[in-house]
Amino acid sequence: MKSTWRPAEHESPEPSTTTLPPRAWYESSSAPRVSLNGTWRFRLSATANVPDTFASQDSTEDSSTDDAWSDLPVPSTWVLHGHGAPAYQNIRYPFPIDPPRVPDANPTGDYRLNFTLPPNWPRDGQTILRFDGVESFAKVWLNGTRLGTSGGSRLGFELDATAALTPPGQANALAVRVHQWSANTYVEDQDQWWLPGIFRDVTILHRPKGAVCDHFVHASYDHTTGTGNFRVDSQPEGRVRVPDLGIDSATGEDVVIDNVEPWFAESPKLYTAELDTGSERIPIRIGFRSVKIDHGVIKVNGRRILLRGVNRHEFHPDKGRSVDRETMVQDILLMKQHNINAVRCSHYPPHPLFLSLCDEYGLWVMDEGDLETHGWEAVSWRGNPTNSPEWRANLVDRTKRMVERDKNHPSVVIWSLGNEAGTGCNVTAMVQWIKERDPSRLVHYERDWAMESVDIYSRMYPTQGLVEAIGKGEEGEIPQHEADSRGIVEDLNTPAALERRRNAPFVMCEYAHAMGNGPGGLQEYRQLFDTYDRLQGGFVWEWIDHGIPATGPKGETYYKYGGDFGETIHDGNFVCDGLLFPNRQPSPGLLELKKVVEPVSITLLETNTEVFIKNKYDMVDTSAFHFKWKLEVDGFIVREGVLDVPVIPAGKSTTVRLPAFHVDAGKQWWVTVAVVLAESTPWASAGHEVAWGQFSLAPPRTIPTITPVALAPRKHDDGTVSLGNARFSARGQLLSLGAQLPVTSGCVLDIWRAPTDNDRGGDRADGRNYGSVWHDAGLHRMIHRVDGIEVDNQQLVVFTRVASASSDRGLVATYHWTATAQESVQLRVHVVPTGDWQGVPLPRMGVRLGLPRQLETISWFGRGPGESYPDTCAAARVGLFNGTLDGWQTPYVYPQENGSRSGVQWAEFHGSERGAGLRVEYVGDDSNRHGLAIAARPWTTEALEAAQHTIDLEDSGTMWLNIDTAVHGIGTASCGPGVQPQYQLEAKEMAFDIAFRDLSGIRTKL
Repeated sequence: MKSTWRPAEHESPEPSTTTLPPRAWYESSSAPRVSLNGTWRFRLSATANVPDTFASQDSTEDSSTDDAWSDLPVPSTWVLHGHGAPAYQNIRYPFPIDPPRVPDANPTGDYRLNFTLPPNWPRDGQTILRFDGVESFAKVWLNGTRLGTSGGSRLGFELDATAALTPPGQANALAVRVHQWSANTYVEDQDQWWLPGIFRDVTILHRPKGAVCDHFVHASYDHTTGTGNFRVDSQPEGRVRVPDLGIDSATGEDVVIDNVEPWFAESPKLYTAELDTGSERIPIRIGFRSVKIDHGVIKVNGRRILLRGVNRHEFHPDKGRSVDRETMVQDILLMKQHNINAVRCSHYPPHPLFLSLCDEYGLWVMDEGDLETHGWEAVSWRGNPTNSPEWRANLVDRTKRMVERDKNHPSVVIWSLGNEAGTGCNVTAMVQWIKERDPSRLVHYERDWAMESVDIYSRMYPTQGLVEAIGKGEEGEIPQHEADSRGIVEDLNTPAALERRRNAPFVMCEYAHAMGNGPGGLQEYRQLFDTYDRLQGGFVWEWIDHGIPATGPKGETYYKYGGDFGETIHDGNFVCDGLLFPNRQPSPGLLELKKVVEPVSITLLETNTEVFIKNKYDMVDTSAFHFKWKLEVDGFIVREGVLDVPVIPAGKSTTVRLPAFHVDAGKQWWVTVAVVLAESTPWASAGHEVAWGQFSLAPPRTIPTITPVALAPRKHDDGTVSLGNARFSARGQLLSLGAQLPVTSGCVLDIWRAPTDNDRGGDRADGRNYGSVWHDAGLHRMIHRVDGIEVDNQQLVVFTRVASASSDRGLVATYHWTATAQESVQLRVHVVPTGDWQGVPLPRMGVRLGLPRQLETISWFGRGPGESYPDTCAAARVGLFNGTLDGWQTPYVYPQENGSRSGVQWAEFHGSERGAGLRVEYVGDDSNRHGLAIAARPWTTEALEAAQHTIDLEDSGTMWLNIDTAVHGIGTASCGPGVQPQYQLEAKEMAFDIAFRDLSGIRTKL
């Protein structure tokens, strides 16, 4: 029997033909508008196959007595308001790949709103209904009349509502049906939560007869003459007035302006203008700038730019993708304050207001199409829409709607087709349309490695070594298996393709995956950007953790991620990979990025009397800054002032003499020079620190020529041993440090850390990750054995071996305990690896001990104030810091190794009142360069590793102290390169020295 099935509307890949043509987004100065945002009535059905009787004008299905209906705010997403649940998949589709069909189980939301136009609403002209974002397919009725349908979730659409409206003052019934799954879902497989609903604004707009149908602002800048070239194309024609430039010209007329001030992300000059067609006036903000490629380098207004960027999804922990203006401004201010100058709109056009704010505050924007088909990877890219002619109209329509809406924003300098959607014939079609419509901007698409259509060579997460080869123009052929796995159908390694790549600017559209503790290795990327002109930076993945808040059993807030909502298929906490925590508090990774990409660098010359200052801005000079210096001795400020620095043009440098300092040996002498705003700006207040440099002036530490007399250990009848203020068991285990400092589990060698997200990523040559390598080697369950102890008149020596079961791999550790004063002891640990450690670096090397929980206040001299690791320590400056045990914990959404402070010369731990106290001190002979890494926690490393959310971490009643001589780096292998060789902790013979001093009875300094 022949099937009579016909596809439903939402299962068609064709774009809607009932919507109005796309046009530039603006808010009219003269035509009225009414926002329909607010409380709507809502009903959720489990399937798309339900009657649409709710859409009739006189329907009462949404009445307050109908339990199927409830109130729902618009804009919003229904799963965050108790209707169904969010779901997270990074790549995989949550249903069978059978395009354009979707499952019968298709959550469908019905919306109704009764509204009345104001009495003075004009009766002439046209009234349109605008939706700025609906996921994923919408059908719209007004007063029972069907207006049309639309797909393209992150793209606006407009419908002609004129004929269906009631007269002003009378009620209108607006009905919208939204299907969560549609054919469009196949090309909207972005790495984010599935969040269906009307999530952006809904507006009624009046369009008077002769209103602006569309307009296109052309405003270029000639850096050789300082002139601006200006024209506004408009339908219909009209006049353009720019008061500050004395312009009053007809649309379509080219105007040349002398001595115009250009728009640049660092100096976002906007001119206010008005377009007047006689029937409507609309405001325009004009930024003069030109974008070109010059000898393989992107230049704006004739200057090479460096993209110090981030990828930004639209996300709010409570509102999903419904991001309000206040949150947008908060994000932009945080970006500017952390030296970020560029945003990639991943992976869809943002709310149009965000781009207006980028124009105003100054950010380079890569505006990206609402396109991703990454889930096709599961079927080897067979039938991928990007290479299927039947999807061409859909994909080109998405490109048109992005470009037409956003074409008048000077901040947008690059159009991006989409993300991780393979390649094929439709890429060419999209690029051809853009080039014909807007040749003034560059076109990007990362998957076009053959560069047959695009202007920029782009890669994701390349190693620093590959980036250097690209910078030199020495990159080789791309392995075919890499292309195949990414759905790339072009021949990548023809001489022509290789030539195109080597002569193009290079941008990393994603790099430095900011998931959990990390990313590491940022400094090495920046050094390459500064070395090779064609390396023009990139966009860190990503801006914010997409954690959804929940309340724990004690009322505490924690954040959920993939799998926490019952998803059958999910990708766990991979959705939490941002530089901000979900509550928009900066992570250590954002602070590290701010330091690495700082636009002014300060280094100390070998004379120790001068600093070299380089202005790394692309356009602006340093006239907006003060250069403040301070001299600290052992962490205390003894002198400070302002350096007399001449104005340094962009890209130039100068040398400035420091004040004369008399430096004594035996102390820590540090000079810090900070670059701060002299006056307030729209994005930060006066005094805001933009950059800093810090230098040690201390002479090399000398080893005393006279060795203090050692105190002899004393044996007791019960077998215990006393040494100074320390007491040990008969087996050499440390039992206490002074009368008020009992020690839990002794002071033993510890090499384990709770694996980070990056430790669990796989970038090793063998395809494995450090976390699994460490677990397979048994490093998380090392067994300690005491082989003997020796007690003489000088020291207590404990001989041990630490190894894992089922292996001959081990560490022979010898503890040498000495004392020269009654209140302190010193420990020297000598470690020799045995067995085969090839390919198994150590997570850490140090000792761990448990101490009383009341040691909750901490003072230390070393790097701070936040955490730092070997490849994430650029933002940690040396000084004297105070903190608390709770404050030392970094609340990563998924618990993992965190909180280590590096370069510590000494640390003191106190209770809030007089009582137990401990000082830990580094006793090496290179204290200005090395120091200890110290982490303190109210739970064990084992508990930290077992936790999956922050609420799983329960205070153990003990302070667990890790004192390390070295730790393994962080890297960015959660998605990208692993730990670089220079930051890997090799298992080799080593020794380190630590001093412990009892501070009991001394009140804390805090």
